[in-house]
Amino acid sequence: MTNHAETKSKSEAQPSTARNAFGDVAPALADYTDRILFGEVWERPGLSPRERSLITVASLVALYRSNELPFHIGKALDNGVTRDELIELITHLAFYSGWPTASTALAVARQVFASRDAGVRKGD
Repeated sequence: MTNHAETKSKSEAQPSTARNAFGDVAPALADYTDRILFGEVWERPGLSPRERSLITVASLVALYRSNELPFHIGKALDNGVTRDELIELITHLAFYSGWPTASTALAVARQVFASRDAGVRKGD
């Protein structure tokens, strides 16, 4: 697990996903994303990064937030969530958040898996 100082020095060394995605138009939001969301919230005790990833992916699927899904599916895989677990999570949510949210999430998961299989870290 990284601490806040390590996260800050990493974000200064190389552009983060947030900085690459919207840092040019919203540098403060990119900074908050790096320092507070990923530097503090994701590092809190009580839940493992793996558990936080499962919760985050489930929330994004249920809320139909497909723009953020590639990054968080990739992060979930990096945090030890298996592909089978992600597919089961999406299948389970089909009954709670609807088939359209699940089918969209499955399409995103397929793309992330294919990119990783091809050696491309898309969404990361």
